[in-house]
Amino acid sequence: MKMMMGILNFEKKWILPLFVTSAFCMLFLATTFNMGLVSSIHSINSLFFFLPSHTNRNQTSSLVFVERKITPVPAPAKPPPPTPPTPRFAYLISGSKGDLEKLWRTLHALYHPLNHYVVHLDLESPLEERLELASRIEKQHIFKEVGNVYVIPKSNMVTYRGPTMVANTLHACAILLKRTKDWDWFINLSASDYPLVTQDDLLYAFTNLDRNLNFIEHTSRLGWKLDKRAMPIIVDPGLYQSTKQDVFWANPKRPLPTAFKLFTGSAWMVLSHDFVEFVVWGWDNLPRTLLMYYTNFLSSPEGYFQTVACNIPELSKTVVNSDLHYISWDVPPKQHPHVLNINDTDKMIASGAAFARKFKQDDPAMDLIDKKFLRKRHGLFTFGGWCSGKPKCTEVGNIYKLKPGPGAQRLQQLLAGLTSKAKSGEDQCK
Repeated sequence: MKMMMGILNFEKKWILPLFVTSAFCMLFLATTFNMGLVSSIHSINSLFFFLPSHTNRNQTSSLVFVERKITPVPAPAKPPPPTPPTPRFAYLISGSKGDLEKLWRTLHALYHPLNHYVVHLDLESPLEERLELASRIEKQHIFKEVGNVYVIPKSNMVTYRGPTMVANTLHACAILLKRTKDWDWFINLSASDYPLVTQDDLLYAFTNLDRNLNFIEHTSRLGWKLDKRAMPIIVDPGLYQSTKQDVFWANPKRPLPTAFKLFTGSAWMVLSHDFVEFVVWGWDNLPRTLLMYYTNFLSSPEGYFQTVACNIPELSKTVVNSDLHYISWDVPPKQHPHVLNINDTDKMIASGAAFARKFKQDDPAMDLIDKKFLRKRHGLFTFGGWCSGKPKCTEVGNIYKLKPGPGAQRLQQLLAGLTSKAKSGEDQCK
């Protein structure tokens, strides 16, 4: 009896291991013929989840081993920042009696289909000259095709020493704002100015600039001008007469203003679209107040825009102290700058400036600039990526295609230095 109980106990000890071994063999044989090894191991684990599994550890290590062989997929690269759109300029080119041919040549040297142009011969110009200018622009097939050149039909009297030049500039600004908003900077030039870079150079150099910047030469150190210009009261006959006369003086002198600080500088400038809107629409009263003040100020074109910009805190931060011109003054300085000639060419180019003044009509220096720096043929437009036809620049091609030359690099270097000073606050509205 004891022997029987011992046998039974011995058999019970082997029942579970025997059952497990049999099941394992059956599943192993089934998976050998019908399924993969890995899935069979999963089946065993699902059946005997209560048993320790060495297979799980082996499977995990094999998966890790496989994953190490897989090259990780790189994260998608960030797209490059969008390229700023090509800027556009709005020009006023003005002249007086005898300036028709000079203005016509300057307009051709400055022309680009992306830009906008207002041209003006003042009231002193003979009617024949004004009509001839309008006729030439109407007949020029590129001007007609693009439609970006506009002649002021009713000429203004401009005396230069009084406020009429400021009024004429604001008139041109208002016309440009009304005709189109598709421009970034306004540039005022005279028929005696001439470019030192192509328009492709200019557009390329300005592409990455902050479009709120205003290039206005300025200083608050008026020196002798305080007594000779700020305090005297002048009356400009150009405001009410149709013939040009010099200003005349009134007494007594007036004290210096205390509500705003006076600045002076160059009458030539590059103004942002926002600044032009500010002075034309006048949602702040200061531009109107200063316009009335400068009505009786000698040489007001050299002070009005400077004083507006530098007395508005938000605008003063946008001012760059340069007019981007090469201008040579006699020693001692006279009322008008030195007339440039071919001997000044190297200095002009070395300055990196975009424009130079002033030139006599068809001066040999202009011919040299055309040939060497503008790639401009006589009577045609300055070369640019937009030029098409035979000869070149007689038809309009791709107006967005720019072909900047060495002038772009010279101008970029100048702009980099000027804007760096402006950002640091150096030499800015002080």
